[in-house]
Amino acid sequence: MRGRRAAWSLAALLSIMASVAHAADDSLKICLDEDRPPLSMHHRGKPDAGFDVLLAQAIAERLGRKLAIQWFESKLDEDSSPQLEANALLSDGRCSLVGGYALTQDSLVVPGMKTARLPDFAGATRDDRRRRVALGVLAPSQPYVYSPMTVVLGPKASGRKIGDIGDLAGLRLVIDSGSLGDAILMSFDKGRLIDSITHLVPGRDDLLATLQRGEHDATLIDLARFDAHRAAHPDTTITASGYYYPIGANRGYVGLASDGALIDAVNRALTGLAAEGKIAEFGKQAGLTYLPPREPAILGDVWMKIIQR
Repeated sequence: MRGRRAAWSLAALLSIMASVAHAADDSLKICLDEDRPPLSMHHRGKPDAGFDVLLAQAIAERLGRKLAIQWFESKLDEDSSPQLEANALLSDGRCSLVGGYALTQDSLVVPGMKTARLPDFAGATRDDRRRRVALGVLAPSQPYVYSPMTVVLGPKASGRKIGDIGDLAGLRLVIDSGSLGDAILMSFDKGRLIDSITHLVPGRDDLLATLQRGEHDATLIDLARFDAHRAAHPDTTITASGYYYPIGANRGYVGLASDGALIDAVNRALTGLAAEGKIAEFGKQAGLTYLPPREPAILGDVWMKIIQR
């Protein structure tokens, strides 16, 4: 009898431990870029912050699950891209969703490569940095924020009325080489602005710092990038023009197509949060100029649209 009781107690203990382990494994794992203010920020010695952090917490709460953020660092090279990085993280099981993902047709196509390297992520080992991951097929959630390009003006051009890219004529323009803004400015009206454009090397030159110093008059960048600069430099004299380039992308979550039930659940949560005004509130708390999603939900061939304009 004593042996039976001991066996039953052991079985009960193992069952409880299994239940606890399952509960821990049932966390909602979301991958976020560790250095994309004001969307997501993870810096040593500071609390995690950003619009996507607040939204992820709310989504997890709606789903009745504990949130686990997998932080990663995006570094583009010839063998990588945001699409491949997100796919590798998801396909390797590092997370079930990647947040802040630009929803374009190009970013959601079946990858032309069968494998890709993982981006650097929190907890990565030396082997993780070397190996390649077999890729899956991506599936998007509904969008939750619109991310446009905006014209930002330097001190000498403050107050200049900008209603179209053509209104930049006569200003000293500066842009990160190879960026989307670069393509827009260089191709505008068959190259009409080319002689006014100075190109900087991304990562080596500080675009907004040169604008602040008055070396240039205007640039075209992602609106969230200006929000981040303004938060870091509250006394800045560069200003938003209020003009948004008409071709912009929504951002949402992306997961694997094989995890359709999760995508559906996230969509229901997003619908509820948007209807209650919570998503816009998260944007305000994070210092993000929040703009609700716009049609089309998934942007088509952005390069062709730019050339046609």
